Amino acid sequence: MDRRAFLNLATPPSRKPFTKVQYGRTRTGMAPYTGEWTTAQVVHLLKRATFGAAPSDVNYFTGLSMDAAVEALLTTGTAPNPPVNNYNVDGYTDPTGIPQGATWVTAAPGDEELQQFRIQSLKYWWIGQMIHQERNIREKMVLFWHNHFATETDMVREARYLYANNALLRSYALGNFKALTKAVTLDPAMLVYLNGYLNEKSAPDENYARELHELFTVGKGPDSHYTEGDVRATARVLTGYRINSETITSYFDATLHDIENKTFSVFYGNKVISGKTAQAGATELDDLLNIIFAQPEAAKFICRKLYRFFVYYDIDAQVEEEVITPLSEILISNNFEIRPVLATLFKSEHFYDPLNMSCLIKSPLDFAVGACREYGVVFPAETNYQDAYPAWRVIHHVAANLQQDVGDPPLVSGWEAYFQEPQFHELWINTDTLPKRNMFTDLAISSGYNYMGSNIIIDPIHFAESLPDPGDPVKLVSDSLHILYRMDVSDNTKQFLKEMILLSGTESDYYWTGAWNNYESNPGNMAYKSVVTTRLQALYKYIMNLSEYQLA
Repeated sequence: MDRRAFLNLATPPSRKPFTKVQYGRTRTGMAPYTGEWTTAQVVHLLKRATFGAAPSDVNYFTGLSMDAAVEALLTTGTAPNPPVNNYNVDGYTDPTGIPQGATWVTAAPGDEELQQFRIQSLKYWWIGQMIHQERNIREKMVLFWHNHFATETDMVREARYLYANNALLRSYALGNFKALTKAVTLDPAMLVYLNGYLNEKSAPDENYARELHELFTVGKGPDSHYTEGDVRATARVLTGYRINSETITSYFDATLHDIENKTFSVFYGNKVISGKTAQAGATELDDLLNIIFAQPEAAKFICRKLYRFFVYYDIDAQVEEEVITPLSEILISNNFEIRPVLATLFKSEHFYDPLNMSCLIKSPLDFAVGACREYGVVFPAETNYQDAYPAWRVIHHVAANLQQDVGDPPLVSGWEAYFQEPQFHELWINTDTLPKRNMFTDLAISSGYNYMGSNIIIDPIHFAESLPDPGDPVKLVSDSLHILYRMDVSDNTKQFLKEMILLSGTESDYYWTGAWNNYESNPGNMAYKSVVTTRLQALYKYIMNLSEYQLA
């Protein structure tokens, strides 16, 4: 469903195709938000900046001012511990000698079979970082950059390079876009993925050069006019970079570098990069990035991608003028630091406009990881890697089955839902994925979702206990919806949830209150526990089966 279409219809929504309309949004651009700061705004911010809005996080950030909450989200902690050997099982032994529980990220490469084990280890570990994320935006930004500077594990096929790429994106999560672009250009995983390690003066390879312009910096919008000549010149600038597999780094081989001058188009001011010899040839990359990032479209392009990722996919003339342009000016004035841009966006009136709330369809990772975090699903500790990795594997499987296999976006341009017009995020929901989403939540809230021997189960009592007053059926329904939904439902729906599920058709609210109080006073009584568990399972299963649950 498209909430914006819903809000702009004079009559209840039907199954008619959505037609674009002009929305009644704020016209204040990036003016600071000065409205109320309640659960609704906090949950909106958390569901966009993190994976899900866990009740404990909602309570924490509601206790802060909006400014303090945003600053906390934009303050990242220390880097996590790297993935470990979790694959010495069923008689298999790492042929490079890495023992079980030790990290493999700087070990010898080994054979193809080992690479596949390590790639899976990396993917499960990555899911674990999302599940156990700190109270900041880093994990969402790692996914954003992974989608922007996409690589695919099944094409790179070197787990150590892929981990180094992941660590690179983490280190620049809220850092400098221009510096990150340079680092990615020299990153071993990217050099393999887009053939940069094959690029030399006798046979310039234009693969990465083309994507540097089209996908990574200035894009291919109506105001982007780079030329084929710019692509060829860029490829010549980037000749000579190779990979040292022992140190897992790249280096510059001057003997393979094109030392002739490189001329760029009028779009880039007809600039010329003077060819350089010896190791000075490596400095041509800085000259190239200075030319590209002097083009205002570079700042606008990345701001549009940030907007589509964190706010909404539709960028009309009003948004372009009142949001994208001022954000790009902030980016340029801060020398391409990303943090000030996001701080301005997340503190803006535009971000908290009701029409920008609950208007995105959850990505598979938002859906699967977010559900686990919001319900407080218990996972084994990271130190218990024998059990933790298989548990994380379940969520990886769910998201991949819903068309978002982390580490393997389908295209160099990332997942289509982040860029493909006109559907964008609506691509996440189809006749294949929606039943699979419902199956996951149906099983997780009941017997558990089992995959390869690991079971992910939602404890509805644990979730209810995280809410302010679970013994009051009216508040329980309302407080649950505040966390799980981003769009309010009708009073009739709330009444149905209370009367037909929690009260089992009785007329007295005390039916539920008494049942809850009986359980709380004697939690070891299986009969008391069964009464509340059965009704809570039915309540949350029903809530998660409604279309509103798919919105973030």
